Amino acid sequence: MNESLRPVPPGMADAYEGVDNLEAMEEAVNYNAFLAREVASEALPGRLIVDFGAGVGTFARPLHRHRLNVVCVENDPRLGARLRGEGMRVESSIDTLPDSSVDYLYSLNVLEHIEDDAACVAAWFAKLKPGAPLLLYVPAFMVLYAEMDRRIGHFRRYKRTGLTSLLRQAGFQIERDTYVDSLGFFASLGLRFFDRSGGVLDPKTVRLYDRLGFPASRLLDRVFGPFFGKNVLIRAIRPANAAQRGTQAAETRHR
Repeated sequence: MNESLRPVPPGMADAYEGVDNLEAMEEAVNYNAFLAREVASEALPGRLIVDFGAGVGTFARPLHRHRLNVVCVENDPRLGARLRGEGMRVESSIDTLPDSSVDYLYSLNVLEHIEDDAACVAAWFAKLKPGAPLLLYVPAFMVLYAEMDRRIGHFRRYKRTGLTSLLRQAGFQIERDTYVDSLGFFASLGLRFFDRSGGVLDPKTVRLYDRLGFPASRLLDRVFGPFFGKNVLIRAIRPANAAQRGTQAAETRHR
C-alpha cells in the first residue's frame, strides 16, 4: 500500500499514538450505538465487509460476533495483533484485496489521517463491487482543528461539500450526506481554545457528554444537520455501471 494511504500519522512508522483516545471513546455508549446502527444497516450475511482503519475493533467486533464476514484493514501492528487475538481477519493494507471484491466498506474517523485522501478514496472505489455501498464518517470544519487533531495526526477536517466533491471525482454516487452532532460543534470549539489536556480525551468527560449532550445533539441534528456539526456522515455507492470508471481510477492511482 502506498505510504500516503496508510491510516497513521506521518513519521510514526506503523505506531498510532491515539490509542488512548480510541479507548476513551469506547466509553461513549450512545455515540458508538449510533455509529453501530449506521454500520449495521448494510452489514448483511454473505457480504464481504471491510472496516477500513478498524482501530481497537469497536465496530468490527459486533459484526464478528454475529458471524459476518468482516475484514479489518489495520496496519498498526499492535492493534492488528489485538484484533487477530479476538479471532478477526486483519489485513495491513486494502491492496491485498482483489479489485471489485468488496460488498460493503465503512470507514469511521480515518480518512482525515491520510495525506493523499483522493488516492485512498480511489482505492476504495476500485475494491468495491459495482453497486456496493460506502459509509464514511469524518471530523468536520477546520475551524475546530485543535491540539487533539495535531496529536493524533489529522491532516484536515472536512466540509460536507468538499467531501462529496472528493467522492464524486472518484466516481461515487452520493446517496446521503449530513453533518452530525451539532452540539458537539460548540463543545469542540470550546476545546480548541480552552483545552489544557494536550489533546488527550478524559473518559469521564466523554461519558458525561455522551449521556447528556449527544442524545440532545441528535435531536437538534434534525434541524441543523444540513448546516453544521462536529462530524460529516456520508453514504455513497459505486454505481452499478461503473466498472470501466473503476479501472480508470485504479490506473490513475498507480501512475
